[in-house]
Amino acid sequence: MRMKYFRLLTRKSGRLKMLLTEHFCKNQVPCVCLYVSSYLCSKKKKENGYEQVDQERYTNLVRSVTSFKTSPRTPETLFEEDDLMYGPVSKFKSPVTDAETKIPKNWVPLINSNKRTLPPNSDPKCLLKIGLKRHKVPSVTNVLQQTMSSEQAFYLERWKQRMILELGNDGFAEYTKNLFLQGKLFHAALESVFLSDQIPLKEQERDSTVSGYLASVQHVLRDISGVKALESAVHHETLHYSGLVDCVAEYRSQLCVIEWKTSERSKPYLQNTFDNPLQVAAYTGAINHDANYDFQVNCGLIVVAYKDGSSAHPHFMDLDLCSRYWNKWLLRLEEYTKKEKNKNISETSQTSPL
Repeated sequence: MRMKYFRLLTRKSGRLKMLLTEHFCKNQVPCVCLYVSSYLCSKKKKENGYEQVDQERYTNLVRSVTSFKTSPRTPETLFEEDDLMYGPVSKFKSPVTDAETKIPKNWVPLINSNKRTLPPNSDPKCLLKIGLKRHKVPSVTNVLQQTMSSEQAFYLERWKQRMILELGNDGFAEYTKNLFLQGKLFHAALESVFLSDQIPLKEQERDSTVSGYLASVQHVLRDISGVKALESAVHHETLHYSGLVDCVAEYRSQLCVIEWKTSERSKPYLQNTFDNPLQVAAYTGAINHDANYDFQVNCGLIVVAYKDGSSAHPHFMDLDLCSRYWNKWLLRLEEYTKKEKNKNISETSQTSPL
């Protein structure tokens, strides 16, 4: 009986095998699909490296990058992407640079040995206010602008483009015009304060344009005395450059070249003032080698005032610091002279006949 059931089962299984064979021979594609599908399902899933990344930390970056695939890239989005990928722009570099190790070829001392140095608290014979004449010599401001480092020029241009993006070309032009006007009015107000010996004048307090700046520098003005020059031209008779110094006066009994600066951002450190220390050193050296001044200076002061009336930051430069920046200024002056010489040679070669 068992053998009978076994033969019947074998016969039926053979029939089933034939039916399956005929069916899949007629339909080859499903057979292939079944094979591929089973292979894919059985294949081990690869590990995704991105799963190990800190998703929460880089959420904004991922979202910003993926959004650029479907949205146009405007200057504004480029700035945002730049900030996300590289972080905020560094405001300043370390003061230790290659310029400190270089020695100027045409070195001239900051202090003039043939000139006297006034004792502290000496009364000036008269307050000097020499007008700036048109010389065929470069100005301090022009030299610094033409020899600006590529990094500083990049950040300046970047700031300009951001402001234009926010304000438009006309708005940015108006903004820079107002900044210049505010600086001019601030200097005029300080001049009136020193000449009238009032801190501050009542009419200037009422002027909203300069009142904040004047309030900002009150604690600095209390330490200033013995003003010897205001908005006065200087000319270095050996190195042949000129400039217009804001003020020469005593600050805490030290005779200084004083430069008044306005800023919308806080500048608590000297490095934040960029090329201003070089400007002060250049004016100091020029005064010491200008026959119009019967005294010499060996210190400097940069005062950064703020429109909101917050306390100004005074940056005092002693003789050692002035000497360091004086060497840097000489290097910049040599660089400017070399550029101008090459420029003149190029222009001459272009205009000369063949």
